[in-house]
Amino acid sequence: MLRYFVSLSVIFSVAFSTALAVADWPEFRGPYGNGYVAAENDREPIGLPTSWSETENVRWKTPIPFHGWSTPVVMEGQIWLTTATDNGHDYYAICVDAASGKILRNKQLFHSDSPEPLGNATNCYAAPSPAIEPGRVYVHFGSYGTACLEAATGEVIWKRDDLPCRHYRGPSSSVALFENLLILTLDGVDQQYVVALDKKTGETVWKTDRNVDWRDQDVTGQSEESAKRIRDGDHRKAHSTPLVIKTPSGAAQMLSGGAKAAFAYDPRTGGEVWRIEFDDFSVAPRPIYRDGIAYLVTGITHPELWAIRVESKGNISETDSVLWRLKSKVPKTASPLLIDGLIYLVSDDGIVSCIDSQNGESVWQKRIGGSFAASPIYGDGHIFCCDRDGQTTVIKPGRKFESVATNTLDDGMLASPAVDGRALILRTKSHLYRIENSAPAADGSP
Repeated sequence: MLRYFVSLSVIFSVAFSTALAVADWPEFRGPYGNGYVAAENDREPIGLPTSWSETENVRWKTPIPFHGWSTPVVMEGQIWLTTATDNGHDYYAICVDAASGKILRNKQLFHSDSPEPLGNATNCYAAPSPAIEPGRVYVHFGSYGTACLEAATGEVIWKRDDLPCRHYRGPSSSVALFENLLILTLDGVDQQYVVALDKKTGETVWKTDRNVDWRDQDVTGQSEESAKRIRDGDHRKAHSTPLVIKTPSGAAQMLSGGAKAAFAYDPRTGGEVWRIEFDDFSVAPRPIYRDGIAYLVTGITHPELWAIRVESKGNISETDSVLWRLKSKVPKTASPLLIDGLIYLVSDDGIVSCIDSQNGESVWQKRIGGSFAASPIYGDGHIFCCDRDGQTTVIKPGRKFESVATNTLDDGMLASPAVDGRALILRTKSHLYRIENSAPAADGSP
């Protein structure tokens, strides 16, 4: 099985990592947290499939019990993912053998007697993606529980179920690993904070409350129902996963999107470095970063993409640290991709946009159809976009739209794709697939 061994200096050019050997897919959006399968300067062919169906290039297909939209993580021949019962009473970690698709472990970790209703048909109780590193797996269900498992046996090393947050529509932000820390984001109706746990013990190292002017206290003239929705609904929530980067000056920053504001924190202490403020909430896409510039989506009601100079301090909302703002066809859910100076956005209603990262100007737009929640990935010179109906559109990046293939599975995808060597690991609403070219590899390996 193909592995990628990347020096720390290369990893740090995109995001910080603690592992010398980067495995196939250790966290949400892959080994760099940005949707890249391999390092940006590694253009060596991998052999990922671009064509498949229920009868073509499916190495195995495994039904997954209950429901979960979490991205699978892959390391050392194991695929880990989370799931939960539809009623939110029980929460599980599942380990699948990467070669055969056999479920090796299905471990119940947490129980809730009275979970809060999800509020809509899209969300579920197992949306946050886990993370994996040599020997350990970290799973997270928001306030319902967080656990560290021994990868080889599935035994619990530590558990936490004392991090309160009223999610209102279910937990969503995925975990992030940095040095000795497991970083969690809990942006709920009642509490909004970021917390770092010691990876070895699960003990709290630091906790930072969001400090935001909600601007929603005055409900004069509002109906009772409207006032309750403003104060007791989505307006203080967020769903984004933070990204730890290295700035041009060598400092570590954690980019974190919240309601009404996005922040950069010191990931070692939780101290705020800078912020931008805006009038939106329920942001979901993970930030991306390149060459001193962070790109962050602002929310769900009128989403914008902001380009921010990270060598900044304080509230920079109205300063020249904000290089540009894009206000059209910005996705509410799927995270962006940045490839060779071009940003690719997949909107919820099926429009792919190519944007010049230097100035935010449109290069092209193309409707590919479908409805999207999963974040696209980039590997082998192709972008893979998976929609809610089970269709994956494969396109080539560049200044002209070029479609390569359209592939369909029986069920839709809300989980973002993962990769294991030459294989795509796709999670639909009901099954986990290993999609791999059926022809043997040139080196004769299976």
